[in-house]
Amino acid sequence: MKLLQIDSSVLGEHSVTRQLTAAIVARWQAEVRGLEVEVLDLEQAPLGPLTAAILGGRDEVGAARAAAVLEQFMAADVVVVGAPMYNFGPPSELKAWIDRIAVAGKTFRYTEQGPVGLAGGKRVILALAAGGPHHGQPTDFVEPYLRQVFGFLGVTDIETVRADGVSMSPAHRAAAIERALGQIPPALAVAA
Repeated sequence: MKLLQIDSSVLGEHSVTRQLTAAIVARWQAEVRGLEVEVLDLEQAPLGPLTAAILGGRDEVGAARAAAVLEQFMAADVVVVGAPMYNFGPPSELKAWIDRIAVAGKTFRYTEQGPVGLAGGKRVILALAAGGPHHGQPTDFVEPYLRQVFGFLGVTDIETVRADGVSMSPAHRAAAIERALGQIPPALAVAA
């Protein structure tokens, strides 16, 4: 079984989402024998915005990197996505990654009946964090966006581990992280 861990926070060791993704992956490693873990740190290896040169293949390095990122996503059975809220939305590098994996004919296609996702059969765990209390509020554009994207790609097994209010006070931060760690889903009986 392959697990892909995506980290997109720019805060390094101060990142709540990085703490959550690490805890999720640690649990899965403890529960799934032979789990292969691959980490894509979008802060350390940024993709940058998608360009016409990348799409058209004129930027050979960018096109090759986009193809590799897509292949990495498609090969994963489980994807753990660390997504902090920046200015009500996901980090720009996470959006850049999504632009590389949402590819017509590869992860979705259009039919006369509407779009069909081609990347189903995966389990996605979203590790979310926000400075304020945004969960369930109109100001949360991160979770609904990510659920829409992965759903569009055919993923129906999407779970959330969430820490809200982490910038309100040290006490709020500690309590939010503790609650989020308690939300980490087990690997269940998916191991081979």
